[in-house]
Amino acid sequence: MGRICPIDLSVDLYRGALMSDIILYIGNKNLSSWSLRPWLLMRQAGIEFEERLVRLDVAEERASLGEISPSAQVPALVHAGQTIWDSMAIAEYLNEQFPAAQLWPAERQARAAARCVSMEMHAGFSNLRQFWPMNFSRANMNHLCPPPVHREALRIVEIWTMCRKRFANDGPFLFGQFSIADAMYAPVVSRFRTYGPLDLNEHVVDYCQTVWTLPAMRAWGEDAKRELAGEAI
Repeated sequence: MGRICPIDLSVDLYRGALMSDIILYIGNKNLSSWSLRPWLLMRQAGIEFEERLVRLDVAEERASLGEISPSAQVPALVHAGQTIWDSMAIAEYLNEQFPAAQLWPAERQARAAARCVSMEMHAGFSNLRQFWPMNFSRANMNHLCPPPVHREALRIVEIWTMCRKRFANDGPFLFGQFSIADAMYAPVVSRFRTYGPLDLNEHVVDYCQTVWTLPAMRAWGEDAKRELAGEAI
């Protein structure tokens, strides 16, 4: 779905938006957890977009972020001359633009719960982010797991277990069918694989396997490996 295009700093961003209906600017695939969220959401929903990679470890490209996004950060989505520069805001924007994709659960209680757990991910878990940064291509690393990280990891396990038990009657994701909530937690699936092990129950093990083996997640992972090898993607 996504078409990879190297960033061209000479191209006017809004003119570029008219050339391609939706442009998503992302950071390095091995490291940028926030970029993964809208990228995976659009791939899963079948939303066509043009992907532009900003290599955050290249000074010139990182410096260009101020021209791309008011926050000077990725991800940033450009559509119809407008820039949306926050992962959760991008998800909500896509939900409004593509209602047929049903990016939130249809049932009222499930939808409210999905928004709650998504916002909890968006706003919280600062210790886990600090000590367990996304390293998509690595697995089974021996790394620090201080008590605050362990508590936050257990809270995520609690969230996933609750969602799977209460709302996942019609599919393998948190609310049955893939939703914004799954996109928000996809980088944590990667982190658990990288920094585990944790004591995971059956609901969580199955969920992690479901997300990790999605074709879109596998495609992101292949690109992350090529990044580390210094290959063009």
